[in-house]
Amino acid sequence: MTRVAIYARTSTDKNQTTENQLRQLTEVGLRLGWTVVAVHTDEGVSGTKGRDRRPGFDALLRGVARREFDLIAVWSICRLGRSLQDLVGFLAEVQARGVGLYCHTQALDSTTPSGRALFGMIAVFSEFERAMIRDRVLAGLERTRAKGTRLGRPPMEAGQVEAIRALLIAGTGIRETARRTGAGASTVQRMHAAMEAERGQKSNRLERPGRAPAFGISPA
Repeated sequence: MTRVAIYARTSTDKNQTTENQLRQLTEVGLRLGWTVVAVHTDEGVSGTKGRDRRPGFDALLRGVARREFDLIAVWSICRLGRSLQDLVGFLAEVQARGVGLYCHTQALDSTTPSGRALFGMIAVFSEFERAMIRDRVLAGLERTRAKGTRLGRPPMEAGQVEAIRALLIAGTGIRETARRTGAGASTVQRMHAAMEAERGQKSNRLERPGRAPAFGISPA
């Protein structure tokens, strides 16, 4: 007896429903002798959303963690998500729990040898996609540097730096200093930490005792 959880999702198009997906998957289950133990749906939710915004998907993953079923059935692999990397992560999680995946439209079943091979190729293409994205980002940064364009935030003006330091020395709080000078609170916090560290180093140098005279002989 194969315990099956059905998952269906529709996107933000209000004219779509999960009814057709559930009907087709139920028919497949009758032909293959499945025992459907759970049905989870997310209607009107984009596949780019995380599990915290997809209650049906979250319930499905909790069922995977508790090993409440042996197979997950979806109408199409795109119902699980729109990101190839997220899909690979999902497949790794269900496989680690010994749960299979059936995708009706693509006729993929991870419990069969051919299905396992195809799902393995998904992981390969995901790694290829990450490498391509990384190469494009690095190439773009290199072109930007070649044009002489500065990367990152522009440096803070000297007058603004002095104003921040003066307010902090006067005991003004981080948020108030940021408000008065127009700087970010995190920037003021970093400057405050650097000033505290500098003050600590100066204090240590002043309090450091001198060397004791050798053999008890006082210097002339």
